[in-house]
Amino acid sequence: MNVAIVGYGVEGKSAYDYWHKLGADITICDRNTATVAPEGASTQLGDEYALNLDRFDIVVRSAGIPPKELLRHTPGIENKMTTVVDEFLRVCPTKNTIGVTGTKGKGTTSTLITQMLEAAGKTVYLAGNIGNSPLDFLAELTPEDWVVLEFSSFQLSDIHHSPHIALSLMIVPEHLNWHDDFDDYVAAKSHIFTHQTADDIAVYYPENEASNKNGMLSPGRHVPYFAAPGAFVRAGEIVIDEQAICKTSELKLLGKHNWQNVCAAVTVVWQATHDIAALRTVLTTFAGLPYRLELIRELNGVKYYNDSLGTTPETTIGAIEAFDQPKVLIVGGASKGAQFNELARATVVPNANVRTVVLIGDMAPTIEAALKNAGFTSLVHGGETMAAAVAAAHDAAQPGDVVLLAPGCSSFDMFKDYKDRGDQFNDAVNAL
Repeated sequence: MNVAIVGYGVEGKSAYDYWHKLGADITICDRNTATVAPEGASTQLGDEYALNLDRFDIVVRSAGIPPKELLRHTPGIENKMTTVVDEFLRVCPTKNTIGVTGTKGKGTTSTLITQMLEAAGKTVYLAGNIGNSPLDFLAELTPEDWVVLEFSSFQLSDIHHSPHIALSLMIVPEHLNWHDDFDDYVAAKSHIFTHQTADDIAVYYPENEASNKNGMLSPGRHVPYFAAPGAFVRAGEIVIDEQAICKTSELKLLGKHNWQNVCAAVTVVWQATHDIAALRTVLTTFAGLPYRLELIRELNGVKYYNDSLGTTPETTIGAIEAFDQPKVLIVGGASKGAQFNELARATVVPNANVRTVVLIGDMAPTIEAALKNAGFTSLVHGGETMAAAVAAAHDAAQPGDVVLLAPGCSSFDMFKDYKDRGDQFNDAVNAL
C-alpha cells in the first residue's frame, strides 16, 4: 500500500503514525522544502509537492489544503483522496459519533456536549478542528464510548462518511478566501449530513437558511434546535420535551447568542441521555473557552474581555449584544471575504451602547467606511501593534465600561493566529 500524506502538520503526523502502523509505504508531500520527514519515509517537497499523486493508492489531504489544489496538479484522484477525520469515521469501532459544524460556536458547543455526556457517566473523546486527531485515540475506543468531532468546512469539503448525530449551527459567510463562494462553503458544510443513513440523526438551526437547507439533506431523523422538539428558551428557561433544564440567568456563558449554542448542545445530548442533573450541572458551571468572551482583568472600573476567536462580523455583533454596559471595541484584521454593513448597523441600533471603535489591521479602512456610512463616527486608529490598540482602548474607556477585543476578522495580517492575537491582547491588558 503506497500512501501520500499531503501536508505534514498536526494532522499529517497523526496520519503518518496511523498508516505506518498499517505497514504502508509513505511519502510525505509538502510545499515547505524544510519539512523533515520521519526516518524511512520518502519525500516530495517544494512547488512539485502535489504532482503525480495518481501513483499512490491513498492520498491523505491535510485540512488546510483545498482539494481543488490537489486536483489541479493531479486530475482524477478524487476516489483516492481521504483525510484523517474521514478515515476515522470509516474505521471507528463505535457508532456513538457526534459531529459539530457551523460558522461560529463549534468549539463551545462541542465542549458542552462532551462535558454533559461525561457528567452523565459516558466515556467521551473530543477531537477534530478543536485541536487533536481522532486517529490518535482510535486504538483505545470501545463500542460503548462516545466521540465528539468538531468539523471545519476544510475538513468536510470532500468527506465520504458522516457521524451518527450531526449538528449544524448557524452558517454565515466565512473562509471565502478558501472557498469559491458562499454556496461552495455551504456545500462543504452539508457533507456532515449527506452521508448519514436513515438510522442517523440530523440536528440543525431552522431559523438559519443554510443550516436548515443542509439539515434537510440528511436521510436520517430531523431534529431542530432552538425550537421544539429540540431544546428552546421559554419564559427564561432552557426547555426540552417539556422538561426545564435550567434558567438562562443561571448560565455562566455570556451573551444571548450562547443560548443557541446551549440549546444545540442540549438537543444533541438529549438523543443519548435524559440525565437532567448532568446537563444542568454543566450548563450552570461552564464559563466558556479561552479567547471566547474571556474576562482578562478589571482595572479602574473597566473590564477587559478577549474574544479573539471571533473572526466574523456576526461574532462581533454577538459580542456587542452580550454586554449592556458601554463598550470600547477593538475591531479589524485580515480579510476573509466578509461584508461589514450589518456590523456597522449593529453599532448604532438602540441600546448598542458602543462608545468607541478602535480599528486595527488590513480591514481597518473598509470597516471605517462601513461604520461612517451607518452614522458611527467615534473611531480611533489602533496603530501597528496590539499594545498600541489596547492603550487606545484604555484611553477611550470610562469607569463602568467594557473593553472588548472583538475583531470580526482573521488574524494573519498582524499575528500568527487568533491565539497569538489573543495572547498579545492579554499581555497588553495585564501590563496596563
